[in-house]
Amino acid sequence: MKKIFLETHNINNQYTGFGQFNLHLLKGLYHHQEKDIEFTVHTKKIKPLKKIFKNYFKYKRYFGFRRYKETRIRKKYNIWHSLNQNTKIEPYYNIPYVLTIHDVNFVEEISDDHNHPRNIRFKEKLDRANAITYISEYAKRKTHQHFEIPKVDEYVIYNGNPSQEKLDLTNHIPTINIKEKYFFALGDFHERKNFHLLVEMMLHLKEHKLIIAGNDERPYGEKVKKLIESLNLKDRVILAGKISEIEKQYYFKNCTAFLFPSIREGFGLPPIEAMGFGTPVFLANETSLPEIGGEHAFYWLDLDPKNMANVIQKELVTFNKNKKEYQKKIIEQASLFDWNIASKKYLEVYKILLNQD
Repeated sequence: MKKIFLETHNINNQYTGFGQFNLHLLKGLYHHQEKDIEFTVHTKKIKPLKKIFKNYFKYKRYFGFRRYKETRIRKKYNIWHSLNQNTKIEPYYNIPYVLTIHDVNFVEEISDDHNHPRNIRFKEKLDRANAITYISEYAKRKTHQHFEIPKVDEYVIYNGNPSQEKLDLTNHIPTINIKEKYFFALGDFHERKNFHLLVEMMLHLKEHKLIIAGNDERPYGEKVKKLIESLNLKDRVILAGKISEIEKQYYFKNCTAFLFPSIREGFGLPPIEAMGFGTPVFLANETSLPEIGGEHAFYWLDLDPKNMANVIQKELVTFNKNKKEYQKKIIEQASLFDWNIASKKYLEVYKILLNQD
């Protein structure tokens, strides 16, 4: 029995892309029920995962002190998989190591100095890796642009759709029960998400309201709240905060369009979720989003709020003229992203490394 350690402690925060990635990759691995591999999942909260996965996985409780070299996990696994590029949890021993890279935004947002501690830590992870996986071609391209990559096997494995399993929304009454038409936006509250541009845009789209969901308790959330007040849009722009899975799916399904003007995305899970419901999506023409959204998403080439409003008005007319065909095409695009397919590809990476022993 081969033993693989999955460094998944980000699974504790389901309101971030990392948390969603961790959870849904585990669901995919669970789906395959691999009999010759024993997986150990690293998490602070074991009980919630046991409810989902029973005893298929072994569990190792996360403690912050394991970030330090002297207190690292000393068990020798056949493979250690670091599920994101930011984690400080590393194996004590030099064992086969898979690194998944979601983005290298830290180069632009923190420092492009290769001697900066953040970049040094990332280079150490690269040097440790025996295989590198990227969640998009864009993530791979940007990593190669900024760093020297070791001569190891590299793979692009697209994420799946977190809303693949559709919930029964028949009798659901949402917390924010808007009777008027509304747009929906979702994401962690960081400056790069550009939610403030959506707020300003709403001055030009007076027939709709806007719901923005996500962890708005961050400093950027406070900036967005102040902007809503200063523009006197409190009745038309609603910050929903962290929402449940059923709430999220309800808003995806019932909104006029999903809006995602983010300018730094290694993948971008929410647009795929929205497209899975046949909902039109409007995306920044940046980073991985054209790669993920495909030719039937709509794109902003200019992130000026008035221009964004004009694009939405124009393209909604285009969408509604041939609604059934557009919905068919965007649902087909969303179906390309499947966690069972993604997890099977990760299994193939593991098996290649295991066969090298």
